[in-house]
Order: sequence, then C-alpha cells, then structure tokens
Amino acid sequence: QVQVVESGGGLVQAGGSLRLSCAASGSIFSINTMGWYRQAPGKQRELVARIFSGGSTNYADSVKGRFTISRDSPKNTVYLQMNSLKPEDTAVYFCKVAVLSRSYWGQGTQVTVSS
Repeated sequence: QVQVVESGGGLVQAGGSLRLSCAASGSIFSINTMGWYRQAPGKQRELVARIFSGGSTNYADSVKGRFTISRDSPKNTVYLQMNSLKPEDTAVYFCKVAVLSRSYWGQGTQVTVSS
C-alpha cells in the first residue's frame, strides 16, 4: 500500500504565498507522476500541476507563472509553491501519486485566499 499525506494549506490574503508539500510512503518501487489537483465547492476536481519522473512539468493555464511544482525524488515528496494567490485559488488541494499502474490520493489540504 501507498500512503499520501499533504501539508501546508491555510488561510492567506490575496497576493500572498503558500507552499504545499506531499509525501508518499509505503510500498513504493517507482513513482511515475506526482501532481496537485484542487476542488472548489460546487466544482469538479481539476489538475493544477504535475511533474513526471523525468522532470518535465505541466500546469493549468490559470496558475502558469504563479505556481511552481518541484519534486524531491529520493524523499518521494512533491511541492507546490503558490505565489500571487487569488481568491479564486481557494479550494481543497489534493496530491496524486502514480505508482506503476495505480494512482493514490491524499486526504487534501484546504487553501483559503481572502480578498
């Protein structure tokens, strides 16, 4: 089994920054992709950013230039640096880890941006 735990959410004013962390542990042989998704109230879960095993990344258009995803492979950890936060970034942020052919989700961490 694989456990995924996020941390780093909180309340911040518009224009502020937060850094999310996600650590995977357990029966991990090879992690393919690590990514961040978010879900706002009444909306579908959407991709925010992901990073592949080779280091390439992709981002949602709404966060390009403001968010940066990075990865510490030996620690099986992924980070999301969020700058210039906007009220519309308010959501529960989930980490997803792909190991071989299976995906594992964390429990989510709340990010609230006040105007």
